[in-house]
Amino acid sequence: MKRLSFLVLLLAFLAVGCAHRPSTVSSFSSAGSFQAQLVIVPSDSAQMTLESPEISVESGDGSSDSKENLEAKEGDEEEIATIADPIEPFNRAMFYFNDKLYFWVLKPVAQGYNKVVPEAPRVGVNNFFSNLKFPIRFVSRLLQADFSGATTELGRFAVNTVWGVGGLLDPASSKQLNIPKKEADLGQTLGVYGLGQGFYIVWPILGPYSARDSIEIVGDYFLYPVNYITPWYDCLAVSVYEKVNDTSLRIGDYEFLKEAAIDPYVALRDAYAQYRQKMVEAARGKPTPPKPGGVGLGEATK
Repeated sequence: MKRLSFLVLLLAFLAVGCAHRPSTVSSFSSAGSFQAQLVIVPSDSAQMTLESPEISVESGDGSSDSKENLEAKEGDEEEIATIADPIEPFNRAMFYFNDKLYFWVLKPVAQGYNKVVPEAPRVGVNNFFSNLKFPIRFVSRLLQADFSGATTELGRFAVNTVWGVGGLLDPASSKQLNIPKKEADLGQTLGVYGLGQGFYIVWPILGPYSARDSIEIVGDYFLYPVNYITPWYDCLAVSVYEKVNDTSLRIGDYEFLKEAAIDPYVALRDAYAQYRQKMVEAARGKPTPPKPGGVGLGEATK
């Protein structure tokens, strides 16, 4: 009965998002919904990961790190993004709500869909919706004065739409053309122009955001073509299908984050802040600082 109540609440929330638009629009944003999607990061941008402890290599005199390495590590620590969390009780409540909604509604539906539909068609559908998000990326690049990136995005859209059967395929990312997708959104654009993340907020259904990135919800709302489908219940159906298809390709990622973290709420909050900060730095063209002399945990285990 509880699961049915949550499903009804989810559909009602989406219906309100579609109905309260100037003849348009769904409530999903490009930043994604639920905690689960935030574990996935674009291949071309800085990854959102939980920081792993590093294993240092002892020098000949028995010391674990040189003075230079310690200074480099201190510099790296300064690069770690943090975000204020003045409304933590509310955010934790919304985190719990989204967590239960994911496990009780979205994940079971996505698993059933996963068993019925093979992976190849699901990837094609994901490519199609990603191609439809072209206006968000294109306008964001233009606003960032990244005209080269905007031209690249336009080329990707043209190639995938014409030769990719309306975006179901991604020939632009092939070795021959090598035009990879670069994520961009309006929240990142505001960060490029110096607006800080502000405070952390977890929206019901939409998931983690910063105050700055919450502004992008409105902009992306009007830039995503799916949101202009009428009548509103068709908009609702397409939005729900997109989310189920997307989740079917990501099952296990959110679970991994929860299992690896002592406090999943804090882990997700810190990972979100770092991921968004690195997206802004990537858009500014700021190089990622090299790791200090110690051997990372991943390298040490190879």
